[in-house]
Amino acid sequence: MKRLIWTLVIVLAGLPAVIAQMEENGTVYIEHPAIDVIKSLDQAVVAGDSAKIAALLADDFNGYNGVSRTLDQKGTTKEKYIAGLLRWSRLLDYFSISDLHGSYPDAIRYEKDNDDDIVWVQTWDMVKGVHKKTGVKLNSLGHRLFQITNDNKIKTAIGYFNESIFKEIGESFSTLPNGTIYKNHPNINSVRKMMYSLENGDIEHSLSFYSPEVQFHDVNDEDPATTFSLGEKKNILENVLNSFDITDIEVVGYPDYLEYDLSNGRSVLSWWNIHMTRKSDDKKITLFMHLNDDFDENGKIVREISYYNRSLLEQE
Repeated sequence: MKRLIWTLVIVLAGLPAVIAQMEENGTVYIEHPAIDVIKSLDQAVVAGDSAKIAALLADDFNGYNGVSRTLDQKGTTKEKYIAGLLRWSRLLDYFSISDLHGSYPDAIRYEKDNDDDIVWVQTWDMVKGVHKKTGVKLNSLGHRLFQITNDNKIKTAIGYFNESIFKEIGESFSTLPNGTIYKNHPNINSVRKMMYSLENGDIEHSLSFYSPEVQFHDVNDEDPATTFSLGEKKNILENVLNSFDITDIEVVGYPDYLEYDLSNGRSVLSWWNIHMTRKSDDKKITLFMHLNDDFDENGKIVREISYYNRSLLEQE
């Protein structure tokens, strides 16, 4: 207890020193002419207006990449910076720059070491567009810092962007294989046997092709992230067979088995017409279904996504 009391005394004694270290060093503005300068810049960039961009930049402007690994960047000149900004509107359809939801720009005027009366503007951005050549979607967060002079010219710009999207765009100009498609494969055979077991009312055999940890997704569920288990799948199939007579299941086209190089994915894509009769009113129904079955290395289905129109099964 004595040690605890002395600890509290020491901590409390130090509080005035901590408080004394607090010192204001300027003002943060939610509205300021410097913020208007950056808004004008964004409008000019989206419009591809080189003259307006040039008018907003100081003659001694420098631009910097905030995520560069080069510590001694020399900075991008005004001319090169303008050329870089113009590429956005030239290369992207539906190009836009907006505030990140829930954020807004700040203008900060520091008191210390600010003889030139510089105002900093910081923004949190959402940059959107679709690359015209490749169709790659840009939906990227950004953060920017600007120095604005007392005559409302942009002296410095520092940008922080996720540059991985540019790698995807660059790779999309070339043809890059990502695995092999098979017309015949043991995993295709498993999907066939799974479906035809169901046609013959053999639920147990149909479910034997799934891993015990399989996750099922149904496109009709309101939440796309909703999954259900093997036991829940069994209950669903039992309810289906109690309500419908399955007269025939026919494959549409032929299944494809895809082995992906990336992530070692293994998927069977298949398309089916399920012919059934509803027991309650003898209504004949043809249900078109698309299945995407992912397999593990042991040939068991570990994930299944089913696409079909559930409303066809509902009684009017």
